[in-house]
Amino acid sequence: MRPASWPLWVVLAAVLGATAARTARLTSDGGMDNAIVVRAARTWLAGGSPYDDPHFLYLPSAVLAAAPQTLLSPLVLRVLVPLVVTGCLGLGWICALRLYGVPLRSRLAALGPAALAAGFAPFGHLVLLANWTATAALALPLALLLASRGRWVAAAVVVGAAIALKPLLAPLALLFVFARRWRALAVLVALPALASAGAALLLPDPAGFLTRTLPFLLRGDDGFVRLYEASPAAVLPRLGMPAAVAGATALLGAGAGVLCAYRRWRRGEPGPLSLAETAATLMLSAFLVSRPSYDHYLVVVLPVLLAGLPRAGSVARSPWFWLALVPQLPGLSWPYLETVQRRAFKDAFTLCVLAVTVAVHGRSRWTQAPVRSAGAAPAVTF
Repeated sequence: MRPASWPLWVVLAAVLGATAARTARLTSDGGMDNAIVVRAARTWLAGGSPYDDPHFLYLPSAVLAAAPQTLLSPLVLRVLVPLVVTGCLGLGWICALRLYGVPLRSRLAALGPAALAAGFAPFGHLVLLANWTATAALALPLALLLASRGRWVAAAVVVGAAIALKPLLAPLALLFVFARRWRALAVLVALPALASAGAALLLPDPAGFLTRTLPFLLRGDDGFVRLYEASPAAVLPRLGMPAAVAGATALLGAGAGVLCAYRRWRRGEPGPLSLAETAATLMLSAFLVSRPSYDHYLVVVLPVLLAGLPRAGSVARSPWFWLALVPQLPGLSWPYLETVQRRAFKDAFTLCVLAVTVAVHGRSRWTQAPVRSAGAAPAVTF
């Protein structure tokens, strides 16, 4: 919590700068996943359907959001996109710090993103791919920050806008249900629905997402994509389990996670920890069963949990939290998992252990007495 010295800020700038520069050097369009969305926008501007590409898994509103990028040269995209993705992750970290009241000049503020970029492989994967998951990594802590200040409608606008770009934060609607913020929930649902409906009317295939993309997601039968999915529903069949049993196992795990999130919200003390851990449990539960489910999805929830480290009782103080992250250390090779196609086994381990850790940690707090009265100052100690 003490102020960071200037060398720590130099380290942060060097690590984040190197991550963005590496992407600019290795890619010709700023990142493979962003290029998919931009290519879909170009197809639409040329009169075609963006859903002709089976790997375009976004709502129609994302096509319009990506259209301005079609005006930029490949060189500009190559430099600009990694910077924007890194900026989204940095702003999300700032929002997570403010959620817990951590000073922005603290050592944690400087070391957090540097540690994620240097020691957590999915962070680098997200920047390299330039996946629009970065928008969710910014929207989640920002929405939680607004909700912690009683601005639930504003939080719903942030989540709804993020869903319109990429529907990754859709499970967060349950948080608004738990909190009984019905007006905010209506805003959250209406914003992406109206944006997508309006954008769909401009496409040659208005129902393409429902008739082509949604069945593709439900089937999950893309052999190439399946090799990189971290969901137990995709990983367990690779170990010999029948697909139906694997899907049922993942669904049961997700259902248990939602139940834990609800109990955490209902019986936990009000405050940032309750908001963050409930939201993280909901998101991790969804990642257990969603198709697809990639390693960089963890970058959405991890900063929100990590920023709570100074708070007594936070899940980031659990040894299991750190154990879950060990397989994601860059440069660490595991026997029989050296190939890129087998990385999903490490990702599944991290996802499952992290999901269980957050859920069980929340359960252990159900029976604890409140650590402070409603008007007392929050404990910020190491």
